[in-house]
Amino acid sequence: MGNLIENLKKEIVRNFKLENIRWEEIDTDAPLFVEGLGLDSIDALELMVILEKNYGVKITSSEEGKKIMYSIKTIAEYLHENKKDDL
Repeated sequence: MGNLIENLKKEIVRNFKLENIRWEEIDTDAPLFVEGLGLDSIDALELMVILEKNYGVKITSSEEGKKIMYSIKTIAEYLHENKKDDL
């Protein structure tokens, strides 16, 4: 799951133009929204699109999304449990 976590961090830095942050600096357990990286609700929608496009998983409810997209770790765990193909 280490490669998955690394890839998620790289995708977040690239897609959200976090130019002042290197992917290695992102705490795997830190919140992605408000505190932590400070992503917002528009970023959440974009992240959902990235997860669907790149990993084939679809998040259908906001409650589910809040739990899944809390941190890099929670996203990786969800993908690991719900993705049929190798990550």
